[in-house]
Amino acid sequence: MAPSKQARRSRQAVSAKKRASHGGSRARSVSSLSVPTAANGNGQSAGRTRAADREVTASADATVADLAQPPAGGVSAWVRTHPLQLATWVLSLFALAVSIYLTITHYDTSVTLACSDKGIVNCAKVTTSSQSMVFGIFPVAVLGLAFYVFMAAINSPLGWRWNRREVRWLRLGSVIVGMGFVLYLVYAELIQIGNICLWCTSVHVATFFIFALLVYEATSWMSRTTQAGR
Repeated sequence: MAPSKQARRSRQAVSAKKRASHGGSRARSVSSLSVPTAANGNGQSAGRTRAADREVTASADATVADLAQPPAGGVSAWVRTHPLQLATWVLSLFALAVSIYLTITHYDTSVTLACSDKGIVNCAKVTTSSQSMVFGIFPVAVLGLAFYVFMAAINSPLGWRWNRREVRWLRLGSVIVGMGFVLYLVYAELIQIGNICLWCTSVHVATFFIFALLVYEATSWMSRTTQAGR
């Protein structure tokens, strides 16, 4: 009887060892599976973060480009949906036309300015004064012509479609320089010459309105870009 009991005890001990061995294997299996799960969770979190960053970047890019890109209807649709840009273009074309007229009368003495030549309004006196020449070399009318050829081009529908950040800063910087030159010319007319040229004044007024519109557009654009980047 004693040997039989010892045999049973031996078999029970062997079974306990096997169960313990199987339990350790299962624990190791569960442990090995939990590591990839955590890794997958971290990967998904990083992927969501990258996706959110891409969405913010795409939103900022769309905000920068939305105002200047014309709709599918082409130029006519752009004109209807972009009144501010259209106003800058029309004002630039008007100033360009006046600059052409002043340039022609400067070089062609047979063409007389349609303007009064008596009293405070005296276009001929203003356009033939020493202040009408920059450094005594370049006629102000020619500089105005060159400036408004550029402004008419960059404020055209095609110019607004080319909506790179550098173009926006170039447009704004150019009109700021032009406005500074206008202030000098107004000073020259009122203080140094003592007369006013109505044609010149019309260009000055157009320049001021272009300046105001472009400053407003630039501040609105920067505000939209900042909000999209948050």
